[in-house]
Amino acid sequence: MSDPTPKFDENFIEQFSHLIRWRRDVRRFRNDAVPAEMLEKIVKLASFSPSVGYSQPWRFMYVRDSAARAAIKANFLACNQAALDSYEDDRASLYARLKLAGLDQAPEHLAVFCDMETGAGHGLGRKTMPAMLEYSAVIACHTLWLAARAYGLGVGWISILNPAEVKKALNPPGAWKFIAYLCIGYPQEEHLDPELARHGWENYREPEILVR
Repeated sequence: MSDPTPKFDENFIEQFSHLIRWRRDVRRFRNDAVPAEMLEKIVKLASFSPSVGYSQPWRFMYVRDSAARAAIKANFLACNQAALDSYEDDRASLYARLKLAGLDQAPEHLAVFCDMETGAGHGLGRKTMPAMLEYSAVIACHTLWLAARAYGLGVGWISILNPAEVKKALNPPGAWKFIAYLCIGYPQEEHLDPELARHGWENYREPEILVR
């Protein structure tokens, strides 16, 4: 009987390395539609993410209603202005020049929630670290991000939002905690370096600085 275990050769590892490095936080999108079957495949791949106790707490919501999108944009604009007002001098000027959302251009918007009351997993691994449930949903976001990049798509994580206002706009079940708002589409441009590094907001730090 043949061994079904996949063998990841050096070529695959090299390609995987490129995938990780080219996973960028995209803010500028083309308006080309994302094929529905492609989006379904990406979400399905994300569903194979690891989760505490095999709880699979992530819940994905497509945001396609124009009123809901308008409410999200208004939320962003208010939070973005508050963020701008919190900076001073050169940093404020730089912040004002950054394009921190793709809300108008991205053809697909995906909100990610964590079901805080899921019975799946039977609480395993959460007694001492309850936040593991939310961590599991975040890992699913990262898996989706890599899958999207593999299909040539870009993802922008919009974090400049008030979570309470997001829940008002999208009206998810009460037990769902807001985790992420993702814009998905084909990038207008490709860059190996992150946008915030390219514009001088922050620099890459070598691994040896971060490891003890």
